[in-house]
Amino acid sequence: MIPKTIGFDADTFEITEQPTLTHRMDREKEYIKGKTDEIEAMKQAVYKILMTERYGSIIYSGNYGIELADLFGQPVSYVCPELERRITEALLWDKRIENVTDFEFDLSKKGVVSVRFKVQTAYGTFEEEKNVNV
Repeated sequence: MIPKTIGFDADTFEITEQPTLTHRMDREKEYIKGKTDEIEAMKQAVYKILMTERYGSIIYSGNYGIELADLFGQPVSYVCPELERRITEALLWDKRIENVTDFEFDLSKKGVVSVRFKVQTAYGTFEEEKNVNV
């Protein structure tokens, strides 16, 4: 006898909130241990998005990650505004991230653009930093 599904309509099924409970990454010791949730999980999500080159791996959709490889060798006057746009676009794809603001660029290291910014999420606001070789 084949069971029938009762009370479930696949056409109207919708995930209303993306969960944050995930495995905890320890970046310094380079291992995964335990779980993390809410703001700490969001910091991890932002880190992972910004460390993943968009279209660079078939395990991620074309919506995930950021395009940085083509910025290498470009003039800084192009890289800074483009970096702000690309970071914002990459992060706002995650529905838990509400806004990305307060971009500050540091050009003091030769060949590197450092950018600091604030990420506003459903769980709180935090600062993040990304370095890009140009």
